[in-house]
Amino acid sequence: MLLIEIFTDYIRNKKDLREYVERRKDINERGEFNDAKLIQIQENLERLKSENPEIYNKMYDVLEEIIEQDKGQFVDYSLDFAREVLKMFKNQSLESIYEEYRDTLKHKYQTLN
Repeated sequence: MLLIEIFTDYIRNKKDLREYVERRKDINERGEFNDAKLIQIQENLERLKSENPEIYNKMYDVLEEIIEQDKGQFVDYSLDFAREVLKMFKNQSLESIYEEYRDTLKHKYQTLN
């Protein structure tokens, strides 16, 4: 299995990215995110789930929708998702980050309703 496939499995199936950090140490491939960023993504997801489960679920709904439509490069789906999660809890509202994520994918893949 390629590293990106493992990463996608962890993102899509809501697995703990701290486990992914450990698992990828045995794989001789370069990942998109360093360990600190991956842990930050996991912490942001946990915080989002506890503070705003509606946005949390919407983010995953958009991810699933784009995966099911399969209109782009599969490697981008989980990476786009993770990049948006990294932005959370900085200056923008969670709703605006969700909308930005959805709009970006709508434009990028021309598929979302």
